[in-house]
Amino acid sequence: MDDGWYDEAAGPLVRPYAITAGRTPSSSASAQLDLATQVMTLRSEADPAGLTPEHLKIRRLCHRALSVAELAAHLSLPLGVVRVLCGDLIERGVVIVRSVSQLPAGTPDHELLQAVLDGLSKL
Repeated sequence: MDDGWYDEAAGPLVRPYAITAGRTPSSSASAQLDLATQVMTLRSEADPAGLTPEHLKIRRLCHRALSVAELAAHLSLPLGVVRVLCGDLIERGVVIVRSVSQLPAGTPDHELLQAVLDGLSKL
């Protein structure tokens, strides 16, 4: 069989719409996901039934929090596909997400940082 038509640099043979079954990130779970949203796997012993290989990869990667953009890079998948897959995992209770807007706002002011530095230097 002649495999001359296949180019190693062409990428995966599975199209992104096949991975998501043609769905786009419009559901309520995936709509809340932006580039910086942090995704983390909830602890469980066994893989839930019915997950695709891509879902399982996300589950494995997110034992430590990763952003949606980092997941897309690790999986070499378009951002929209990763958002749909993460939305599936959110709805099934496999992962939790935290938006950047939910993180503590602002940075400490200069006076507070200086007081901490002064206190540490006195130790």
